[in-house]
Amino acid sequence: MQKMLITIGLLIASIGVLYPYLKRIGLGRLPGDIIIRSENSSFYFPVVSCIAISLILTVIFNLFRSS
Repeated sequence: MQKMLITIGLLIASIGVLYPYLKRIGLGRLPGDIIIRSENSSFYFPVVSCIAISLILTVIFNLFRSS
C-alpha cells in the first residue's frame, strides 16, 4: 500500500513539473472539450481530454501489471 501511494505521489509531482510542456502540445484543448463562455464567467469541462488520459493510463497500467 505504501509503495502504491508513493508511486501515485511521484506521478502527480511529475505531472506538475511537466505541465507547461503538456500545455504546449494541446492536451486539454482537444476537439470535443466543452467550453461555455458568457460575459462574466466561463465553464470548461475537458471531456475528450479526460477520456484520452484515461485510455493512455489504462494501457500503461496494464503493461506493468502483466509483467
